[in-house]
This record gives sequence, C-alpha cells and structure tokens, in this order.
Amino acid sequence: MKVVVVGAGPAGLAAARCASEGDAKVTLIDDNHTIGGQIWRGGKGDAGSRTILRLNTRITSTDSLAFDKLIIATGARELFLPFPGWTLPGVFGAGGLQALAKSGLDVRGKRVVVAGSGPLLLAVAHYLKTRGATVPVIAEQTPWSKLIRFASALPRGKWFEASRLWSPRLSASAWVTEAYGTHRLEGVVVGQHKIPCDYLAIGYGLVPNTELPQLLKIDPRALDDYQRTANPDIFCAGEVSGIGGVDLSVIEGSIAGYAAIGQLEKARAFFPARRKWVRFQRALAAAFALRPELKQLAKPDTVVCRCEDVTYRELIPSTSWREAKIHSRCGMGPCQGRVCGPAVEFLFGWHADSIRPPLFPETVASIMKKHSK
Repeated sequence: MKVVVVGAGPAGLAAARCASEGDAKVTLIDDNHTIGGQIWRGGKGDAGSRTILRLNTRITSTDSLAFDKLIIATGARELFLPFPGWTLPGVFGAGGLQALAKSGLDVRGKRVVVAGSGPLLLAVAHYLKTRGATVPVIAEQTPWSKLIRFASALPRGKWFEASRLWSPRLSASAWVTEAYGTHRLEGVVVGQHKIPCDYLAIGYGLVPNTELPQLLKIDPRALDDYQRTANPDIFCAGEVSGIGGVDLSVIEGSIAGYAAIGQLEKARAFFPARRKWVRFQRALAAAFALRPELKQLAKPDTVVCRCEDVTYRELIPSTSWREAKIHSRCGMGPCQGRVCGPAVEFLFGWHADSIRPPLFPETVASIMKKHSK
C-alpha cells in the first residue's frame, strides 16, 4: 500500500511517522527544501526513518498524484487585509518577517511595529527582540476583555508559554490604519499616533491552504473521527481543516497516519487529547474573530490585488468573486488569489467558486513532460 502525505509541517510529519510504523510505503511531499513547515522551519521534526522524502516538490495537479491513501496536511498561510500603504517595501507578513530573520535578515537596531491579530504576534515580537530589533508597539485588534478571557482558559502549558511572551508593548483594540513613506516604509498610523518604523510585521491570523482538497472535490472540514473525508482514501489533518495550533495538528496527523494504515486502535488513543485541543481551537477562533471596523481600512484607491494592481474602487461594482475576476482580473496573477482571495472574502463575503490546475504557476516544459509520461 502506498501512503502519500502532502505537507511536511507538524501534522504531516506526525502522519508520516505514524503511517511508517506499518508495512505501507510512505512518501512525504513538501515544496520547501527542509521539513518542519512554517512552525518548525529549518528541519526540525521526525518523519520516521522509513519515510521517503520528496522535498522542493510542488503539487500543481492531481494527474501524477498516485496513492492508495492520501493525507493532506497543507497547513495555512497568513491573512492580509488591504489598507493604505500596505504594498510599500518594508511591510511584511508577521510570520514572513520572522522567517526572514531566521534565514539571516539582520534586524539589529531596526524599529519593527508588529500588528494584526492572533497569538503569533507575541511570538514574532519576542523573537525579533531576541535578534536585536526594537518593537515600539504590538497592535492587536482584539479587545482586552476577549484577550483576558482567552488567557484565563488556556491549558497550563500554553499559559506558561504565553506568559513568557508577554510584552508591555501590547495594545489591544488597536490596528494599523495606514503605512506611509516615499519610496519605502517610514512609519505607520495606529489610532491617532504616527509611529516611525523600519519594518511593519502584520497579519490577521491564518487561512487554511485548501486548494488541493478543493481540486479533489472534498471538504477538509467534513471529517469523521479518523480524519477521513467523504472519500475514504483521503484524510486531512492540521490547519488545512481548521486553525487550531501545533498541538492539535500533531494529534490530528497522528490519528490520520494510523488510520491510513488500518491501525484504528492506536488512532483512537489520541481522541481524548484531540477533544481537549479542539476546545482550545474554538476558544482561539472566538477570541481573535476580526472586528467589522477592519472592513473600512481600504480606501477607493487602495490596491487589493497586488499581482494585477486592482484597487478597491474597481471591485465595488461586482457582486461575486467570479464577476470581479472577469471585470478586473482580481485573483488572476501569479499568486492565483492566495493573498487577495481571503481579503476579498472578508471585505465582500465572496467565495472562490472554482479551483483549476495548475494550483501554482509552472513552466510549459514541465506541463509537457508530465503529460508525455
């Protein structure tokens, strides 16, 4: 039996490791050059000694995806909301700037405003400060009442972790309304205050990477107790089925890995722990739900689709995602709507109505080679 796991983050690694305990041939695929995903960037994690790794590999279609059992653990990406100046050089995703700093970007002496929503903000601010950056403010859109309620309900391990990351610079019910600068970022506006800075690290939570499940015509949220989708040969685990953090991802990956090879008793052993972290997942979603005021950030001339330079004004006449694509080319650039799609969904309530291959841009030579086999 051939088990294919797509995604080498915490969920995918756990799935591969557990599936490799049986007699199946397990292949783990990821588009990064190391395992670990965005959480354990840099090779941390264990996929099992018998797992075949296929790194630097991107799934662009299902044509060459041969499997008996498929475990989708494609994780999530950051949610960006458009506001004046968000396309200036120096504006990064919160996790993106942290990843760059881990990869060698020198932030010593740099002033970095961290903003948006979610627990990632504290972790990013803490890490950047350990690398020598100055963080004048952490602007969190959630009010103090929700933050306190969320913190009081944290499991003991998470509470200790959060307390280590606590910063007196945290400002609740605060968000960036504008980034300004002539040729690159010079500062941001938070409330009534102009704050000079070299970098802005901003992100409004995470969005599941559901393109592959959509291409396979399955719902990654509609799962049975063993993480199986409506197709019994396909499983989903981790953030692709809902944002819940690394602990839940590892547990779901373990359940999917064991279930894929028929070891259901071992999979069931993780059910109590999953129930615990699902409660955390729900508390997380409630605490950091985006407030409606953020829909007013974009001005008529604010770019929403960066790939095709589509402004908010150009989207207003449309009534659906499909109509917006036809009339403005929104979502038709190289990122294929991965950035503007979730933003437009938040702003207008439109949902992407179709996913077609290739999931990522690929060369004609690559397509021809694939279809010549």
